[in-house]
Amino acid sequence: MKILPGIHCHEDLLRLTDDEKIQLCAEIREFLISSVSQTGGHLAGNLGVVELSVALETVYDTAKDRLVFDVGHQSYVHKLLTGRQEAFHTLRQFGGLSGFPKPSESETDAFVAGHASSSVSIALGMARARTLLHQDYQVVALIGDGAATGGMAYEGLNDAAESKEPMVVVLNDNEMSIGKNVGGVSRHLSKLRSSERYLGVKRWYRRTLYSIPGGKQVYLFSSRAKNRIKHFLLQTTIFENMGFKYLGPVDGHDLPDLISVLRAARDLQEPTLVHVVTRKGCGYSFAEDDPAKFHGIGKFDAATGKKLAQKVRTFSDSFGDTMVSLGEKNPKLCAITAAMPGGTGLLRFMKQFPERLFDVGIAEEHAVSMAGGLAKQGMVPVVAIYSTFLQRAFDQIIQDVAMLQLHVVFAIDRAGLVGDDGPTHHGVFDVGYLRQIPGMKILAPASLREQEQMLTWAIEDYYGPVAVRYPRGTEGAYSDSLWDAEKSVVLHRSGDDMTLITYGTMINPVMEAAERLAQAGIRCTVLRLLELSHIPADEILRLMPDRKTAVVIEETAANSGIKAALAWELRARCPECRVDGIDLGTGFVPHGDQKKLYSLCGLDVDSIVNDVTGVAANEK
Repeated sequence: MKILPGIHCHEDLLRLTDDEKIQLCAEIREFLISSVSQTGGHLAGNLGVVELSVALETVYDTAKDRLVFDVGHQSYVHKLLTGRQEAFHTLRQFGGLSGFPKPSESETDAFVAGHASSSVSIALGMARARTLLHQDYQVVALIGDGAATGGMAYEGLNDAAESKEPMVVVLNDNEMSIGKNVGGVSRHLSKLRSSERYLGVKRWYRRTLYSIPGGKQVYLFSSRAKNRIKHFLLQTTIFENMGFKYLGPVDGHDLPDLISVLRAARDLQEPTLVHVVTRKGCGYSFAEDDPAKFHGIGKFDAATGKKLAQKVRTFSDSFGDTMVSLGEKNPKLCAITAAMPGGTGLLRFMKQFPERLFDVGIAEEHAVSMAGGLAKQGMVPVVAIYSTFLQRAFDQIIQDVAMLQLHVVFAIDRAGLVGDDGPTHHGVFDVGYLRQIPGMKILAPASLREQEQMLTWAIEDYYGPVAVRYPRGTEGAYSDSLWDAEKSVVLHRSGDDMTLITYGTMINPVMEAAERLAQAGIRCTVLRLLELSHIPADEILRLMPDRKTAVVIEETAANSGIKAALAWELRARCPECRVDGIDLGTGFVPHGDQKKLYSLCGLDVDSIVNDVTGVAANEK
């Protein structure tokens, strides 16, 4: 009889025997592989935390206790164990389960997650609130070794140790974030995890006690003895030096041992770090062999591990190819990524120029400041970071790049809506915050060819901070590859009734809408801006046939685009000019298929046609 269908909460787990929990883990892996193969999602990380998740949900009642995920893409097992099995077929789909923790979805989701390295800080805040309000619950933060490369994690650890608040930090050490982990922290954890002398003694100790009557009970309550053995055989850890009680390393796939150690950590009632060693993709050979591929994957054939979607050349691919081509000609060109050489398209560059590819870990602030240092001393650094993650380095862009007008190129991937990853990952704020920075040039290609041309110009012909922003996916039908650095606006279509202004790949729905509007008798001029940092108001007015009405259409959050600046510039020159705008609105956009999200937010072709028709009617 299957066990998983009967598990909906903490109390259900407490009724299981050790053998039944082990069977449950096998069923969870089978369920995840089958389900994610049909919906897509983050698979490798979740397969790696099956036993750890079962242990956490056994020791903690997450309906009351607070389990804070870091990033949160490894929360699938938690969702399965807390009443969401029946809805799992809706994972990452519009109106369905989020791929990340979401408090509005379940009381067992303690906090929203999506960006790395914040869990310890959030958990400490919850622990302090518990103390101040005289409440009774446990607090545990689950952070991966990849997220532990981020500086914010150590700010939180330092304060948590000093606070003496009872809380547990579980360090899930699988040697991976998305790409292979790098840096001194990774080496420190590797040293701890690879201490065969310690792990060998631990295995012998457990085997010996389990072989004698009553030995199992002795083992389960002998954490103090094991800690003495550990301290004898291992050097003091960085976490102990900070003030944490350190337990581990623990085999992350030994369920009884995990439960025992987590209970001991909980009962210590002091800042405690449990170091758990897991294996990404555990139990599914294809994910074990290629965990990066199965970190976040679309629909795939569970029997073969092959992706079902046909491969198309994306903006990320084009960026990577252009970097290799330029790197062959320019020995000063280097690239910086924050733990995502694969996601940003830099794997070929990393292979061909390993000494010029710097993967700094999940540390965007450090990446940008280091780029400033490289640029100041004569290198040409390209910082490749997703739009949503670059937000974390806003201060560094201002202080360590722009103030000195250093030649740093920002390759901003995933600009705009990203679909099923949802509000934590949509890149809808970068235009607004980058436009505030003096001297920052912002380019928005509409095609792969134009992206190549803009990137080449930004690296070879321009000096100063410059951003090239481009979306997830590929180009559309109305791209323009004849980019000219001297031009700031492109006339795509002429019409006498109204002017539509957009930029980037939004040209595709705007042009389609213009064609449909023409069929209805509304003839529109369509302009596409190439540069977003400067508003070419005189040129726009010259190209506007009636100089009366413009509609700005952009894939940004309200007040984070160019509409307000464009309206100001146009009205300063032509007071009777009216400027309307269509954008994503003021709220956070949910997760789901991109087409559905465009429709929801009013950026699909039908919505643009309706809005422009309404504006035209008001003009009469």
